[in-house]
Amino acid sequence: MTNPHETFCLATATHFVAVRGRGQQRTRKDCATMDDAKAYGAAYGDKRTMVYAVNALGNSAHICNV
Repeated sequence: MTNPHETFCLATATHFVAVRGRGQQRTRKDCATMDDAKAYGAAYGDKRTMVYAVNALGNSAHICNV
């Protein structure tokens, strides 16, 4: 279930971002599709990759962890 902000970001997303780690250890991978971002996170197998939807206005919303 998503809230209105998440729904808006998903509907208008231009790309997705997979983020792992904290602070200086944080890594970010830009992906064209949500499936690409999920596949990137699933490769680690620890469910610690956060997937965000990002739109052209710069809005973003956390969608899931994989």
